[in-house]
Amino acid sequence: MTEKDKLTEEKIFDSATEIFIEKGFDGARMRDIADHAGINKSLLHYYYRTKERLFNAVFENIADRIFRKLIPVFDKNLSFEEKIRLFYREHIDLLHNNPRLPVFLLNEIYRNPSRVEKLVKDTPIMKIWTVLSEQHSEELERFNVSADSIPQLMVSIASLSLFPFIAKNIITAMFEKEDYDFDSFIEKRKEYAAEFVIRAIKNREQLPEADSKGQIRREKRTAGR
Repeated sequence: MTEKDKLTEEKIFDSATEIFIEKGFDGARMRDIADHAGINKSLLHYYYRTKERLFNAVFENIADRIFRKLIPVFDKNLSFEEKIRLFYREHIDLLHNNPRLPVFLLNEIYRNPSRVEKLVKDTPIMKIWTVLSEQHSEELERFNVSADSIPQLMVSIASLSLFPFIAKNIITAMFEKEDYDFDSFIEKRKEYAAEFVIRAIKNREQLPEADSKGQIRREKRTAGR
C-alpha cells in the first residue's frame, strides 16, 4: 500500500467514525462518508466494499481504544482499590474527550443488538472479569465479593461513569440555577465515584450476592462473623 493509499484510508476511516457516531449505522450513508472525506463514492467502495464492513472496522477500533484505556486493570502490582480509582480516571477522561460515544453505543445496542453482541463477544474487554477474580481473590473474599458477583459489580462500576454523559442535558438543566459547571462536575466525579464504590465494597454489610444464573441470594452475612 502506497503512502497515498494509507492517507486516503485514514481519511475515510476518520470520516466514517464521525458519521457513524453522529448518525448511527442505520442513519449513515456511504455518500455521507464519501462527502465528509472529500472523495467520490466509488473510491470509498474500493477501500471498504460495504457499509457493514466499514462500520465493523470503526466499532472494533472504538472497542480497542476503550480496552487500551483499561489495560492498567491487568497490572498485577495494583491493588483492587487502586484499579477502581484508575478505572474512573481513565474511563471518565475517555468519555469526556468523546462525549457522543456513550449515546452512540447505546443507540447501536438498541437498534442492532445482534450485530453489537457479535462484535463485543470477541473483544479483550470481556477478559477483565476473569482477571479480577484471579488476581484479587483474597481481596474480594475479604470484601465479601463472590466470583459470581463480579459481573454485577463491574456493570455497577461502569454505570457510575457512563450515566452522567448519557444524561448530560438533564444534569445540566437540573443544576442550571446553581451555576454548576458540567466539566467541573465530571472532574470531581472521578474521585467521588471511586470513593462511592470503595466504601460500598468495604461496608461491613455484605453486598447482594448473585449465583451463577444471576439470581440474588437473599441471605446476608456480615464481615468478620
